Amino acid sequence: MDRSYLEFQKKIEQLEQENSKLRQKLELLGAADGQVSVSMEAAARKNERLQQKMLANIGDVILILNSRQDVTYCSPNIYNELGWEAEEILGRNGFQLLHPDDSHAVVFIMTDLMGEEGSEDHLECRMMCRDGSVKWVDFSARNLSHDSDIAGILITLHDITIQKIGENALRESEARFKALHNASFGGITIHDKGVILECNQGLSDITGYSYEELVGMNGLMLINDETRCIVDKNIERGYEKPYEVVGQRKNGEQYPLRLEARAIPYNGKLIRVVEFRDITENVEEQKERISLEAQLRQAQKMEAVGRLAGGVAHDFNNMLSVIIGHSEIALEQTDVDSPVYSYLEEIKKAGERSADLTSHLLAFARKQTVALKVMNINEVVEGMLKMLRRLIGEDVELHWHPAAELWPVKIDPSQVDQMLANLCVNARDAIGGVGKIIIETCQRELDDAYCREHLGFMPGEYCCLSVCDNGCGMDADTLNYVFEPFFTTKAAGKGTGLGLATVYGAVKQNKGFIDIESEPGAGTTICIYLPRHAAFEKQETEKKLCRLVDKGNETILLVEDEPAILNLTRTMLEQFGYRVLTARSPNEALYFARVGKERIDLLLTDVIMPEMNGRELERQMKEIYPEMKCIFMSGYTANVIAHHGVLKKGVNFIPKPFSRMVLAGKVREVLDDDPALQN
Repeated sequence: MDRSYLEFQKKIEQLEQENSKLRQKLELLGAADGQVSVSMEAAARKNERLQQKMLANIGDVILILNSRQDVTYCSPNIYNELGWEAEEILGRNGFQLLHPDDSHAVVFIMTDLMGEEGSEDHLECRMMCRDGSVKWVDFSARNLSHDSDIAGILITLHDITIQKIGENALRESEARFKALHNASFGGITIHDKGVILECNQGLSDITGYSYEELVGMNGLMLINDETRCIVDKNIERGYEKPYEVVGQRKNGEQYPLRLEARAIPYNGKLIRVVEFRDITENVEEQKERISLEAQLRQAQKMEAVGRLAGGVAHDFNNMLSVIIGHSEIALEQTDVDSPVYSYLEEIKKAGERSADLTSHLLAFARKQTVALKVMNINEVVEGMLKMLRRLIGEDVELHWHPAAELWPVKIDPSQVDQMLANLCVNARDAIGGVGKIIIETCQRELDDAYCREHLGFMPGEYCCLSVCDNGCGMDADTLNYVFEPFFTTKAAGKGTGLGLATVYGAVKQNKGFIDIESEPGAGTTICIYLPRHAAFEKQETEKKLCRLVDKGNETILLVEDEPAILNLTRTMLEQFGYRVLTARSPNEALYFARVGKERIDLLLTDVIMPEMNGRELERQMKEIYPEMKCIFMSGYTANVIAHHGVLKKGVNFIPKPFSRMVLAGKVREVLDDDPALQN
């Protein structure tokens, strides 16, 4: 029962006792003395007025309900508290003042009170004000039905609206804090010297422990044994900057963890708030970034080496053209029995071997001239098997496992020959004796997951050509350099270091990928992925028959800015009966064309020259001689006549260095070609 109400009731009882004493005195005196009677009545009326004023100004509203729950008494102060006049309440059912949502709870306790005299109870509920607003009250009730003066349930209503508003605000604040606390992207814990006092759901998610398990736990148990001392030391010195350790989950799994702590005052002492951040993804991203950076540096290095190789090969090919060409001419004019003949042969052989090296360099630099065809790789491999068996020798078994069905690819068949030959020679050398080489083809569809694990690969459908050996294998450090030109693990004089570099260049030129797996003593597997081509193109059904090169009598305009090659090529052509006009620059060639009176049947021009390139020269020459044919020659294919070394249909090209027979054959082939038959 409310203390203020008890004090008020005590005062009323005292006043009633005083009134009773006065009445007794009046009765004894028999109202003989009128003045005394008036004085006594005045005192009684004063006490009544005092009671009324006290009831009107007391903070709590007082109600009395009879057994039917009707209001038999209502203190006047109800107007101040709820806006009702006391007269409006008297006789009404008391439950009508309750908020509908709370009436059930009040009825429940009132029913219990009615059954036992002297019993009391209370609860917090809402009362309806006259203006429709709501107030929270502490509803206290006591069964005084045995008291003849009250004869019902005495109820006091104490206003607690402000208190409830504060409690609700506090609950909302706590709910917001809890929501923010648990919405953190990491784990948060509050600990005192390592003992966890509070934590959020995030810490439970990271560690695998439940909230109940975490509270009261020593937080150091969430760190692995090796790095626990770091955390312990940072707690002791109050370290407040982020640092990384290794966390340990409930299941024993360890993971990279970043911690950051702050000291805050709590109950007169400093405790620590710590954020746990699982940085597994960050570490993986860092590793991937490092790998990508390394790959970029490798790609940039390979590109730089490729540009250097292409430039060197171009200059070498010009010189080799002179060496090989003059040695061929000299050999034809020298008696076979002459001692000089063997010297000239050695010069020619050395030049041809050097030309092979520059060809490898061009392949690596992706400046090699290619003529693409849609084809089935199985057919190319099967056509090479006999040659490959002779190449690797009798001690090494060669096994061929073709896929039953294979997607077509678009590639120059000579590049497949070149790749297979290089891979099989490398495998043979790695075996060094008796062993086995397996050549296999298959179809592969590379998805995003595979490409994420194999940097540089792109998703799609590919035809896979693999060469596997059981040779000595390579370590991880060697694998980092195997595709670089001139890198070799073979003894001096045993290899050029251009085999795998050539394969790498050919694969990249055809928009493919190459993957290599090897371990010391476990052999090596190299897989080449070439993109699937949409459909087969119509292939030529008849092969041209090999025949001796015919001589001719047509007029050829030869354009070359290198004097030695110009003179040599003119000599070669004249030996086959052609009339040759020479020009050392494009402008000089155009001058011959404009002022000359004879027909020019063929333009044989270098690609890269001062003033203008060979493609532009051909265009201007065609304006004068529309029927003129053209052959481009170069130490490497420039983009003016080919895209990344891939010749367009109708473009005739001869790579430097070339022999007399190759040159004569190409010239005759172009001159005899009838464009009308191709349409």
